[in-house]
Amino acid sequence: MATIPSLPSRDDLLRMARSTTDITGQLLDTAQNVTRIALNTFDPRDGSGPEVLRVLRETTAELAEASASPQAQEAFYRIVDTLTRLGTTGAPLAVHPVSAPAQALLAALGDSLLPVLDAVEPAVEEFATALGELVEAASPLLPAAAGVAAGTLLALTPLIRAATGVLHDSTPELRRIADALTAALAPLMPLQVALAERAATAGADAVRATLPPLADLTDAAAATAKAARPVLVAGEELCVSGLERLQPALMAAASQAGRVARAVAVRVSAAVSPAAEQGVVVAVSPA
Repeated sequence: MATIPSLPSRDDLLRMARSTTDITGQLLDTAQNVTRIALNTFDPRDGSGPEVLRVLRETTAELAEASASPQAQEAFYRIVDTLTRLGTTGAPLAVHPVSAPAQALLAALGDSLLPVLDAVEPAVEEFATALGELVEAASPLLPAAAGVAAGTLLALTPLIRAATGVLHDSTPELRRIADALTAALAPLMPLQVALAERAATAGADAVRATLPPLADLTDAAAATAKAARPVLVAGEELCVSGLERLQPALMAAASQAGRVARAVAVRVSAAVSPAAEQGVVVAVSPA
């Protein structure tokens, strides 16, 4: 018999009322801002309203002309057809009895992962910020990476098409292979399930027996690391100091190598593609 859910407490009601009030206030503020933006945009006093309307008319006309082309109509038809197929294919899966365990698993994972996500949120934000800065710093390399990716895709396209043709031509053989594998593996499934149950039981017993010594070992390792922390800090400080001392020498060596490479490049370019004026000789010596 299903239990009767308990009524919300006074604190819960106050919390819900406060949350509803805050959300309503935010919605009203947003609506006020949108109204102010619309009034400022279409205000005829400063001449911006007619200009915006003219731009909107031109943009709408261009969009209508572009969407009326046969290519756009064909693209829209394909998009709608794909969405329809996905909907008709995925709808039975949502109400199938097999989806109930999957939904329960997702609910359990969500309930278990929420505290973990709350704990790692600052670290994730920090990592996302650092990653964004890295991508922004590496933005000059993005066109080259895009060109390499496009070339790789173009090179793989014939292989994929050839593999698709082979699979289409070999459909009867593939069905025979699938039937043979099914007939061979079907009798082994009960034995595999029994072995899996025995292995799970043995593994659980082994884990129960291993966890106490592992906990003791972890405590000992933590105590050792705590005792050796000054030594580790001193070693890190020594490594950082060594890198700081080597930095000027490395920068000087890199600068010298760059000058030599530029000089060699200039000489090679002059030798391969001589200048139009034969009397001019370019010589670059490293500083």
